[in-house]
Amino acid sequence: MSLYNVQKLIYQLNRDPKVRQRFEADSESVIAEFEFTDEELGALRKPDIGLLYVLGVNGQLLMHYAALHGYEWNEYLEAMREGVRQHGKVRAGVYAMLES
Repeated sequence: MSLYNVQKLIYQLNRDPKVRQRFEADSESVIAEFEFTDEELGALRKPDIGLLYVLGVNGQLLMHYAALHGYEWNEYLEAMREGVRQHGKVRAGVYAMLES
């Protein structure tokens, strides 16, 4: 898994208007700059906020990515809950530590 790359892409989208503009115009060219697993690619393209959460994406980054895709706060929270229901426990990152 390339959690670092997923979070780096999302961070850049959240922080850099030029990257965000490029992503909105041609998301595939921006995605191609990173290495992702097929599962990560699917989650980023959809976007599947719940799966991204389960994969371990930091919530501070993820909430802005969700907002970028039109999620309201309550939808964002429910997407994370649904991600756990569909995909199981958080697999990596800081939230995985909460399970022990």
